[in-house]
Amino acid sequence: MSARATTATAARVLAQLRRDPRTLALLLVVPCLLMALLKGVLRARIGGFQRVGPPLLGLFPLISMFLVTSITVLRERNTGTLERLMTLPLAKADLLAGYALAFGAVALLQATVVSSVGYGLLGLSTAHSGLAVAALAVANAVLGMALGLFLSAFAATEFQAVQFMPAFILPQLLLCGLFAPREHMVGVLRIISDVLPMTYAYDAIARLVRVGPVGGRLGLDVGITLGATGLALALGAATLRRRTP
Repeated sequence: MSARATTATAARVLAQLRRDPRTLALLLVVPCLLMALLKGVLRARIGGFQRVGPPLLGLFPLISMFLVTSITVLRERNTGTLERLMTLPLAKADLLAGYALAFGAVALLQATVVSSVGYGLLGLSTAHSGLAVAALAVANAVLGMALGLFLSAFAATEFQAVQFMPAFILPQLLLCGLFAPREHMVGVLRIISDVLPMTYAYDAIARLVRVGPVGGRLGLDVGITLGATGLALALGAATLRRRTP
């Protein structure tokens, strides 16, 4: 790997995002508005926002980064930018690390903004550190980036990339345990949820919300989330094809 090539790739991606205010609004403004909307919806339910708010604060970055990354990478595939980059003496690891660095920086900014709004303006609170929730939000955003990078290879148009949201992300959101405890699900759904990465991303944050020690399961959840990120990046690398001019 080359640090120069990695940082150059990251700088290019960040420059593209900076010139796209709608994408920046999707990443930074929309999650804050959704958190405010969620508080309004759950206002009449005692403790509802404090129970649901932190997990969604950690999952919104995963969802939005998945959408942005899949569309961004697909656009570079279709315009030939990615193909031209692969003709250069640029290792796949440099390219993937550059994407991870760029979107990781955006994820850090996103988590900081959303956490500040949630814990500051909206009065969100958790039994354990809000900084830990924000750190998990960053990790989840990187997971979303890795999944978006991988799945972008299976879409031919940006519309098809968007369709991966209801096909791949929403089922995970329904099965992760946010809406109903997984132990109360039908057996086959419980088995499916056991192999979905969002299940462990949610479970890690949910343990920080509950009163009491988090236990060793938190480390397992974080480890599986990071492992799923690495696997998605590896699969994404396999979809990159180097071609000679």
